Amino acid sequence: MKHAWIFVMLGLWIVPPLVQADDESLPALVQVLGTSDDPQFHLDILKGMSEGLKGRRNVKMPAGWDELATKLAQSTNAQVREIAQALSVTFGSTTAFAALRKTLADAQAQPGARLAALDSLLGAHDPALPSLLQPLLNDPAVRGGALRGLAAYDDDKSPAAIAALYPSFPAPDKRDALNTLVSRKSFARVLLASVAAGKIPARDLTAELVRQLRNFRDEKINAEVAKLWGTVRETDADRAKEIARYKTMITGHRPGDAPKGRALFARTCQQCHTLFDTGGKVGPDITGSNRGDLDYVLQNVLDPNAVVPNDYRTSLVETKDDRILTGIVTRQDETALTIVTANETVLLPRAEISSVTQGELSMMPEGLIQALSDDEVCDLIAYLKSPAQVALPANGERR
Repeated sequence: MKHAWIFVMLGLWIVPPLVQADDESLPALVQVLGTSDDPQFHLDILKGMSEGLKGRRNVKMPAGWDELATKLAQSTNAQVREIAQALSVTFGSTTAFAALRKTLADAQAQPGARLAALDSLLGAHDPALPSLLQPLLNDPAVRGGALRGLAAYDDDKSPAAIAALYPSFPAPDKRDALNTLVSRKSFARVLLASVAAGKIPARDLTAELVRQLRNFRDEKINAEVAKLWGTVRETDADRAKEIARYKTMITGHRPGDAPKGRALFARTCQQCHTLFDTGGKVGPDITGSNRGDLDYVLQNVLDPNAVVPNDYRTSLVETKDDRILTGIVTRQDETALTIVTANETVLLPRAEISSVTQGELSMMPEGLIQALSDDEVCDLIAYLKSPAQVALPANGERR
């Protein structure tokens, strides 16, 4: 590849210092980029710059970047244009901020371009985003991204806006809405009031969301949670009795309906687990597990914290602006931390983190099936025990 030898040299002595505070090598990179008209060369260097600056905000703009950015904006390579614009945001370019906000708000723009603009603005923690995202809750093309993005801002208008529109959201957006509403104490209070008023069904809050509410360690929130969902079992004896009760119920019940169970799995488990090549990657892929053994299934569903591999132990991350995230930390260094939650992967600058605490609990919480009826439990177990994928119910219900 043309200029490949330059990129090798840059990779050896220029790219690594990008993580340093003085960023002395940025002007050199800008200068080298300006000497070439090769889009692939531009892309290679820009990717290295983007990786080196990941998790950083308000980096001083290197000399010559404005002129170079104008040139890169005309590139025939879409990735070059996108990364260059994102870097302009990192460098605090007011022109880039304005362009990205315009793209995000433009209902006629391609959804992919709008979501890429949102990612760049979130990466820079654009203070203007909450007022831009709240109206976009009515826009299906970017609603999911808007819901997730609002969790990053302690804006008092966001929880009420989300709660008011919640009944109209499809299932995936409801999950994002609930995850945002449990991300901050002030948001959680609005959520609990909405549940108490019957505007948001209590059964929509899965066990991991209820556990997130308890993570605030707030007496009033805990009291409301106990009133709406009950208390958590504490002893091994209680867990053993519950496992025995469910086993007796399932073996004496009518056979479960696996297609209906698949719809329940999509609602309660699929965010984190993959089964038959469908689902999330937060928890282990359970396709090859011992699902045919009822004792094994009940043990893992009802007592997921009995044995917790280190790879699936949760961490509680608290930010300096009072956001709480529960998930698995997949990467961290002196600059940034990456945490995978039930519905998104979040990159947080170290300077914005108040504390990180690794717990002894699994990412999979207890109480996942307590909200289900006996019929629903049997349907879910029937699907979990299926040797192969089954069709969804005729009505396609996924909730």
